[in-house]
Amino acid sequence: MDIRFNRADTIIFLNISRYICMLRVLKRRLQYAKTSRPDMAEGCEEKLSIDFLKWVWKYPKDKRLMILDKLNILSGEKQVIILNSTKNVKNFINQVEMEK
Repeated sequence: MDIRFNRADTIIFLNISRYICMLRVLKRRLQYAKTSRPDMAEGCEEKLSIDFLKWVWKYPKDKRLMILDKLNILSGEKQVIILNSTKNVKNFINQVEMEK
């Protein structure tokens, strides 16, 4: 992550609740069962493991604060955008599309 942060001029952090993230993981699993998602390499099937579900669930406690601290430090030299909800993400995308 540090390599990516250092190379980026703009960082967008999706600070979405764990409940929404878990629902989306499960939805993707059901939607793309035994097939490849359009954003995955050919031949890669959608997989779901207990370890991955645990990682998603623990992410806010284990990782989020560390990332937010790094983003706070980087905000002096890079553009940092933190989106805290699905509505914020949609509004941001709409704004970017309007600027094109």
